[in-house]
Amino acid sequence: MPAEAMTFADRAESEPERIARGLRQRDLALLAGLVERYQYRLVRYLVYLLGRRDQVEDLVQETWLRVLERGRQYDCRFRFEPWLFAIARHLALDHLRARQAVSLGGLDTAAGEVASCRAATDPSPFEVTARNLDAARVARCLDTLEPVCREALLLRFQEEMSLQEIARIVQAPLTTVSSRIYRGLAALRARLAEEEDTHGRT
Repeated sequence: MPAEAMTFADRAESEPERIARGLRQRDLALLAGLVERYQYRLVRYLVYLLGRRDQVEDLVQETWLRVLERGRQYDCRFRFEPWLFAIARHLALDHLRARQAVSLGGLDTAAGEVASCRAATDPSPFEVTARNLDAARVARCLDTLEPVCREALLLRFQEEMSLQEIARIVQAPLTTVSSRIYRGLAALRARLAEEEDTHGRT
C-alpha cells in the first residue's frame, strides 16, 4: 500500500494510544497491568515525597481509583507516567494540607530559585553512586534535601523523566525545574562529600 494511501487505522497503535483506549473502555485487565508495572515506582516516589511511609499505600490505591475514574482525561499525545505521577502528587499534597503536618511552602513555591549550572563533564552524584554501589548513603543524603529538590532529582534521574514531563507533573516552569535539579545536585554532592569525610574518619 502506498504511504500516502495509509489511513490512521492502518498504522500501529502506540502504547499511549493503547492505554488511552483501555482507560476509556475501563479495561480492568489493562489497569491491572498498569498497577503491576508502576506500583513500586509510585510507592517509592510517594515515600520520598512525603518523607514517611504511613498513608502511602492508601494514597497509591486512591491514585489508581482516580486513574480509572478520570481515564478519559488522559492525553495520549504524552507518555502515561507523567499523568500518573501528577495524580499521585496532587493527592499527596491534598493529604499534607489536610494534616497540616508539613509546611507546603517548599513543595508549592520556589521563590528565589536561581540555576547554577555544573560543568557538563562532571559526573552527577547519581552516576558517582552507581559506580560506588552505595545506595544507602545516597538515600540518607537525599533525605536531607529540601522537598522540591529531592522530588526533582528523583523524577529526573530515578524515574528518567524529561524536564518537560517534570514541569507538567509539578506544574512549574522549565526554568524552575532546571533550578531545582541543579540546586539539588549541588546540595547532594556536598552531602555526599560530608558523608565521605565522616566515613573516612571512622
